[in-house]
Amino acid sequence: MRMRFLLPLSIILMTGGTATVASETADLLLVHGKIITVDEAFSIQSGMAIKGDRILALGTESSLQPYRDGNTQVIDLHGKAVMPGLIDSHGHPAAAAVTEFDHPIPTMETIPDVLNYIRSRAAVLAEGQWIWVSQVFLTRLKEERYPTRAELDAAAPKNPAVFQTGPDASVNTLALQASGIGKGWKVDDGGPGYAETDPNTGEPTGILRSCTRYLKYESPLKRPSEEEHLAKLRELFADYNRVGITGVSERDADESEVTLYQKLHQRNQLTVRAYLSRHVDTIQPVEKIREAVAAVAQSPLYKGDDWLRMGAIKVYMDGGMLTGSAFMREPWGISQLYNISDPQYRGLRFIPEEKFLPLVEACLENRVQFTAHSVGDGAVHAIIDGFAAFRNRFDIRGQRPVICHSNFMSAEAVRHAAELGICMDIQPAWLYLDGRTLTNHFGYERLAWFQPLRSLFAAGAMAGGGSDHMQKIGSMKSNNFYDPWMGMYVAMTRQARWMEKPLHPEQALTRVEAIRFYTINNAYLLFAEKDRGSLEAGKLADFIILDNDPLTCPIEEFKDIKVLAAYVGGKPVYSQS
Repeated sequence: MRMRFLLPLSIILMTGGTATVASETADLLLVHGKIITVDEAFSIQSGMAIKGDRILALGTESSLQPYRDGNTQVIDLHGKAVMPGLIDSHGHPAAAAVTEFDHPIPTMETIPDVLNYIRSRAAVLAEGQWIWVSQVFLTRLKEERYPTRAELDAAAPKNPAVFQTGPDASVNTLALQASGIGKGWKVDDGGPGYAETDPNTGEPTGILRSCTRYLKYESPLKRPSEEEHLAKLRELFADYNRVGITGVSERDADESEVTLYQKLHQRNQLTVRAYLSRHVDTIQPVEKIREAVAAVAQSPLYKGDDWLRMGAIKVYMDGGMLTGSAFMREPWGISQLYNISDPQYRGLRFIPEEKFLPLVEACLENRVQFTAHSVGDGAVHAIIDGFAAFRNRFDIRGQRPVICHSNFMSAEAVRHAAELGICMDIQPAWLYLDGRTLTNHFGYERLAWFQPLRSLFAAGAMAGGGSDHMQKIGSMKSNNFYDPWMGMYVAMTRQARWMEKPLHPEQALTRVEAIRFYTINNAYLLFAEKDRGSLEAGKLADFIILDNDPLTCPIEEFKDIKVLAAYVGGKPVYSQS
């Protein structure tokens, strides 16, 4: 007799039965479902048997009967869809978890929103305390511009104030004065960046390009204790589970963030499998860069385990597309939006050739995965050319270097990346949130190779999907949403907000490709495809049960798919209440 239950997660213990028992019996059996395996053939099964944290077998209910005994728990899916747990290839959860620890931060969509927030902070802070608005991108403001130095002065006349957007910022007079940035000031640490100046007076305008490190910021914010930080990170990971994320890549972890992951792992409190990219500062001398890369290879986390690994480094090759500092092959063009007056301006490359080639060599020699923030097509080409220089000495494909973001590409970049085995880690959120502004600035035709997902898949290049989640807990509340269903929807429709038509729909993914984008492809980027990313015998039992069928539902419903239950290693980590 089969007992039935109503989803989301009423697991029934099955007792009795006379079926032949296999040499191994299942702890958990899923039957009567639509199991989207994401195996090589993208096969669909109706049942899955699990023992411990691994999958024993997939098949029909009758074929799985030998794995069942009196202690096997059985879920009758009643036709519900099951998928591998989703993986986010690019996030910053350790920092995002505590963005609002001191106080709630409102959504800012206009310059008045920004100035009102700054005024509210000035009202509660002492004179001289800093106000820092972080990662409110000017492309997402209705006015599509920086707040000016004068506007910031008026909003915070007694407090240094910073509007930081990616690697760039607009700051007020007190922030410049407190940091010693005045007429004739220059970057002098060997790193990138400059302060924009008024062509008539030579005085700083308040726009800082890729040099906010010079601001003498002293945070007035309440800082979490380590235990409070761990609690917020657990809260965030629980929300990742809620939307189906069972694995994440923490891109750009510092030492303290690595420690947080280690402590959660030691306490068995991780509910997502984590892969860390260790931050490496490229302003330092070449030998120090080499030492930093080698230190990752020597870390106990380098081999790690199924829950936690640190196998990569993270560097920054250029600035940002949302701030006007991404390194492009062709000039950006004069722009009031980006405050660009030089017709030959192409953005900023952060790592010069004389440092970049030794960095690549150090990664290849130590078998440490290279990952780099690279937004503009100039930066993307520079990375591909750098690895091509070593193609006769090293197995580039086997080491899976990753170009993070890789927003602006070209036909040649797609082809050469596929030939070399260089991977891409791409965030559809940028297309959805910023497509309108980018189109207004660059024109529709120049965006033909913006996030060219269809071309990448067709060329056989490996691309994985992520969020670049930087702030707040809340899948659609965060400044870059981490809801993977919305990410897949955007990858399939190429629809940006506030635009009537899709942005180059010829680059859209199919449903099958979009699902691979957030599952097996990301597992490959993290050297984990033998253990997860698909539902196959022997692999880890990381899976999600859904309220709608992602292969057949109307496309507009795809973005609203809800997770009924999420399992990591065969254990439930989320159940819809």
